[in-house]
Amino acid sequence: MAAERMLISGGHRLEGVVHVSGGKNTAVAIIPATILSEAPCIVENLPDIEDVHVSIETLKHLGAQVDWDPALGTMRVDASTICRTDVPLELCRRMRASYYYIGALLARFGEATVPLPGGCDIGRRPIDQHIKGLRALGAEVDNHAGTVFARANGLIGSDIFMDMVTVGGTVNVMLAATRARGVTTIYNAAKEPHIVDLANFLGSIGCRVKGAGTDVIRIYGAEKLAARRSYAVIPDQIETGTLMIAAAATHGDVTITGCIPTHMEALTAKLLEMGARVEERDDAIRVRSLGAHRGVSFKTQVYPGFPTDLQQPMSALLCTAMGTSTIVENIFESRFRHLYEMERMGANVRIYEQTAVIQGIPQLHAAAVEASDLRAGAALVIAGLMAQGTTEIYNTHFIDRGYEHLEEKLNSLGAKISRIRE
Repeated sequence: MAAERMLISGGHRLEGVVHVSGGKNTAVAIIPATILSEAPCIVENLPDIEDVHVSIETLKHLGAQVDWDPALGTMRVDASTICRTDVPLELCRRMRASYYYIGALLARFGEATVPLPGGCDIGRRPIDQHIKGLRALGAEVDNHAGTVFARANGLIGSDIFMDMVTVGGTVNVMLAATRARGVTTIYNAAKEPHIVDLANFLGSIGCRVKGAGTDVIRIYGAEKLAARRSYAVIPDQIETGTLMIAAAATHGDVTITGCIPTHMEALTAKLLEMGARVEERDDAIRVRSLGAHRGVSFKTQVYPGFPTDLQQPMSALLCTAMGTSTIVENIFESRFRHLYEMERMGANVRIYEQTAVIQGIPQLHAAAVEASDLRAGAALVIAGLMAQGTTEIYNTHFIDRGYEHLEEKLNSLGAKISRIRE
């Protein structure tokens, strides 16, 4: 794959209307869930991103028939032709959410062989809670030489108490429990919007799920599951937030359509505290910012707290906010690497383990920087929009993992962004 770099000419105010894409985090959970249906599934509003492309490759490797229209964001999956239950290492290395195939394959076929996943290197993301939950359902699960081997001769519903809130563990247990005999109850479950969306999708194929969006979820297992209608995934919460931050960072006036404002309450509160103006409608958010921003402090938390996936883009904005801002990263231990790149752009940052202290400066200046992960790449894009001069961002493939045509959307609002293929 040829290397690319992104060039951003900073200092251009963003203004206009932009539509948010379907949710990445929802897509990578619902696409494996199509395996559960004995009738073809049609999933709509999927983003044209690398993680979706890897998911398609994975389904095809397993033997499913997949028709994908990236222009419409529509995918048809016929899982009746699946003839194997192993996911290859080269695909798992490219996407963190590949571990969702464990729960889906185990539920449908009683076995799964899935190497431990790759994705962005932002710290340890153990799957011990996934394994604990699957074993509670009666599966035999071994983790040997970096590969998970799961087998079950019929899963049985159970009460599962998560030792910590885990989105991935909640999703994997939900997927496996769909075909378990009886009722599965997950306590201390994750409450993120894409958990609710997955539950709604499971309902559309005939599995009753109650409590999604709370910390107790009940899944009523079914002998057979079959798609009854097409299903559209929810808008991307993190893309929405990234665009909101970009609007504030450039002192712009941007209306983001096709979003869900209630999903953005934690970010909205901080932008208002900084001095930006945020107006909400049923499915749109307008962000305006004219004067200087004030520094703020926040801690990343599980939903409905401030999302860890927006910590990095938000920290870019804080680099030019008046005063001192403090960020505590409670979810991942290696999610401040982008700040070292921003120091190349003049940012005044001090990092103490899981805490970053940012002293605002009047202006960032352009530099050559490298994205270390997906959201770090988005943060560097925002920094480039703010900076004086032309910023070069390397490792743009990280950005493509989770944002659908990000530079095209920003350019439609007045940004000056291009890519150079090497």
